[in-house]
Amino acid sequence: MTKNWFNLSAAVILLITGSAKIISAFGHATILQRMDPIFPIQFNHLMFAAGTLELLVAAICFFDKLRVPGHFFTAWLATSFLIYRIGLWWIGWRRPCHCLGDFGDAIGISSETADAIMKGVLAYLLMGSYASLFWLWRQRNRMHGVAATQSA
Repeated sequence: MTKNWFNLSAAVILLITGSAKIISAFGHATILQRMDPIFPIQFNHLMFAAGTLELLVAAICFFDKLRVPGHFFTAWLATSFLIYRIGLWWIGWRRPCHCLGDFGDAIGISSETADAIMKGVLAYLLMGSYASLFWLWRQRNRMHGVAATQSA
């Protein structure tokens, strides 16, 4: 079975963003020492946990032979990030998300630009994973339909 391009692109994206979060979690930015407004932990711990999850999902996507687990876990992770962002919006948190930690500063982009890029990445992962899962579900149903008509 050929490698699915969405799974591969999701793996690369999550490898980059997860690595950036883990590296940034050990940085010295003042935001890292503050408490997250949603979860009762410091940002650096949250970034480390999120980065670790992203690397885990990246590995699943990269080594996934069946494609479904990779799409499923990417959808789950992207949905979790969307819910987190909605939670921030809901409580009135209007600062840019520091999803990449100090990585944006290191490559010379503003927090606002990094936030916009990460919103685009989130949209890509959400739409791509759900569209892929729907497509795989439709393919499976067609195959079951063909098998049922052949056995009748």
